[in-house]
Amino acid sequence: MPHLKIRGIDKNLIVKNSTRLIDGLTEIIKCDRNWFTLEHIETEYIFDGKIVEGSTFIELFWFDRGKDVKKQVADFLISFLKNINQNKDCTVIFFPLHGEDYCENGTFF
Repeated sequence: MPHLKIRGIDKNLIVKNSTRLIDGLTEIIKCDRNWFTLEHIETEYIFDGKIVEGSTFIELFWFDRGKDVKKQVADFLISFLKNINQNKDCTVIFFPLHGEDYCENGTFF
């Protein structure tokens, strides 16, 4: 944990840059890099009867680490993804988790 779900960007860009992405987040969040999961979601945006180009969205499920770390993570993710994806608009959505709601192999955090 943290778990990132990314859509609206070519999967190969995420694969190619995944090590640098996790390295940067590890430095900010100060957790073991093995705690991260990274998922790419194929998506198509639809508007007025057509498939259209859409923004990049990152959903980040994590145990809250305070406003300062959240701001650093958001700034890093937006800058990183805009840099690898032709400056395309990017949105980060945080989903805070609580230990009593997160169970891994039968153990709650």
